[in-house]
Amino acid sequence: MKEQHPALCIEGAEEVVEELRAALAKAGITLPSLGLDPVSLARQTPCLLVELGRCSVETARRLAAVLR
Repeated sequence: MKEQHPALCIEGAEEVVEELRAALAKAGITLPSLGLDPVSLARQTPCLLVELGRCSVETARRLAAVLR
């Protein structure tokens, strides 16, 4: 059996996801699929991955504008 990430590591990653969700919300952007990548949660990897997920073309346009 492969070793999984420790709970503190997962909690920290979840906090980062919530920080990103809040920052995006301030910019009027919602990424419905934003969360931790389940594959990286299932096994020990160098770091957990954040799944940004899919979004509409309009959301992608707004995100690009904010990042500029």
